Amino acid sequence: MGRGLMRMKGILPVLAAVTLLTLLQSMAIIMQAKWLAEVISALFAGAPLQEQAGRIGLFAVMFLARYGFDLLQQQIASEYAEQAGADLRRGFMDRLMELGPRFARSSGTGHVVTLVREGIQKYRIYLEKVIPRMPAAGATPALILLYILLQDMMSAVILLIMLPILIVFMILVGLAAKKQMEHQFSAYRALSNHFVDAMRGLETLKLLGRSRGHARAVEQVSGRYRRATMKTLRVAFMSSFALDFFTMLGVAMVAVGLGMRLIHGEIELVTALTVLILAPEYFLPIRMVGADYHATLEGKEAGEAIQAILQQPPLAEAGVSASANRGLQAVCGEKAASWTRRSRLRLSGIGLRHEAEGPASLEDVSLQVEGMRMIGIAGASGAGKSTLIDVLGGFLKPTYGDIAIDGCSGADLLCTKAWRSQIAYIPQAPYLFSASLADNIRFYTPDATDREVEAAVQAVALQELVAELPQGIHTQIGAGGRQLSGGQEHRVALARAFLSGRPVLLLDEPTAHLDIETEYELKQTMLRLFKGRLVFLATHRLHWMPDMDHILIMEQGKLVESGTHAELLDRQGAYYELLRSQWEVVV
Repeated sequence: MGRGLMRMKGILPVLAAVTLLTLLQSMAIIMQAKWLAEVISALFAGAPLQEQAGRIGLFAVMFLARYGFDLLQQQIASEYAEQAGADLRRGFMDRLMELGPRFARSSGTGHVVTLVREGIQKYRIYLEKVIPRMPAAGATPALILLYILLQDMMSAVILLIMLPILIVFMILVGLAAKKQMEHQFSAYRALSNHFVDAMRGLETLKLLGRSRGHARAVEQVSGRYRRATMKTLRVAFMSSFALDFFTMLGVAMVAVGLGMRLIHGEIELVTALTVLILAPEYFLPIRMVGADYHATLEGKEAGEAIQAILQQPPLAEAGVSASANRGLQAVCGEKAASWTRRSRLRLSGIGLRHEAEGPASLEDVSLQVEGMRMIGIAGASGAGKSTLIDVLGGFLKPTYGDIAIDGCSGADLLCTKAWRSQIAYIPQAPYLFSASLADNIRFYTPDATDREVEAAVQAVALQELVAELPQGIHTQIGAGGRQLSGGQEHRVALARAFLSGRPVLLLDEPTAHLDIETEYELKQTMLRLFKGRLVFLATHRLHWMPDMDHILIMEQGKLVESGTHAELLDRQGAYYELLRSQWEVVV
């Protein structure tokens, strides 16, 4: 079992029910063997078949009961695995939302997507198989051995000696298989991340004539995954051979011993047959565990990777106790959840280091924002723009400094659900899910009606696209559906924000990968959406800045200048130099 399996919600009643069914199934196996042996022994002694009808009927009842109990176990495990998988998916998605996009980037987007799409399903299959197997591996051999001990001590001793040998070998092979599976999972994670990166940069690679070279890199990564998979399969085949070999050896030793004593008249035929029928059943649960171990090991590894992410401390609790965080929510939650034209946000001396001894990503950043304004954040690449957006979105907790909203302060204030519930975040490359256009627009508001979705479509000028789609807003887009252009994808993201009605917008280089014509076309739509909201726009394209109410200039994690476009031009400081370096036309 996985380390965290016993801590899963609702697992104990399920294990209790499965264990009870396992005990009943074990009794059915024993009685099935007993009556089958009696029937064969009687028929061998010359008894009429009609006299054995009762025993044959009892054997048939026990045979059906055995597989009926097995079916019930599988059904209970399947239902629990389905529910646990759904809960795990929800919890995993919630934690990813809490940790924010920076965590996904640092862990590898391909790895995270693979865990969501395939890892949870594999973990569900792991639960479905392992829950019935573990009680059976413990209870069934013990009950069968006890019954055989009452029938024939010598056979019981042989079986008792063979089982530890089989288990020890299983452990040794299992350790080797686990090591190979870790290599395979690592190679699979690298392949997933590499594939996502390749798909994202395919257009650029073709433009630069590097697509063939990158194809060789993809081939090398996939080759490593193939070799890791083949090594894992070799270990699995060796394990299966070993399980079958030791099982057959144990049954053969029992059979030889029984046969020799039958010849010398030291044991009755009915007893020998009963023991011989039960001997394979004694090893069967262990063999099934071994077979399923390799079949579900990938799911177990995926589950442990998911649990490791779930156990990442929430940003709101990093450096603050759970009770302190609940107090913060109670005292400041209402203020953080009701941003209005009179609200005020203050950052005082904010600093952030990703590593204790590493360089500061933000250093002594102080600013104050009031009401509904458009704030532009400009600076060169690596200046700290995205980091500041992540802090404002609650995706990163400052290492030091203070944050206040309407007089209520706390370094964790922006990490609360109350603040996040009013933020709409638009990244550089908005993600489109494999769903309808309407469902993609409903990202923040899943209960929105079709009429409200159509209003959002009108607001962001997507009506021409909708008119072209065969099923309108219900047309499938994204992976497996209609592919949209970069400008259309951003309009979908804007429609999400418009439909949500959230008063705070965070935009991190939202048009960086668009051509300038598409960007200027989209700009007017975005500026209309910004009205009546608090907007933080981080970008290195400075033509946005004259439209901003206030501008923040970042350099090496520091806020070096702030003011309006006109004020910063008059100073001829860092902002003026940025304009000159980009050959912007200053009017």
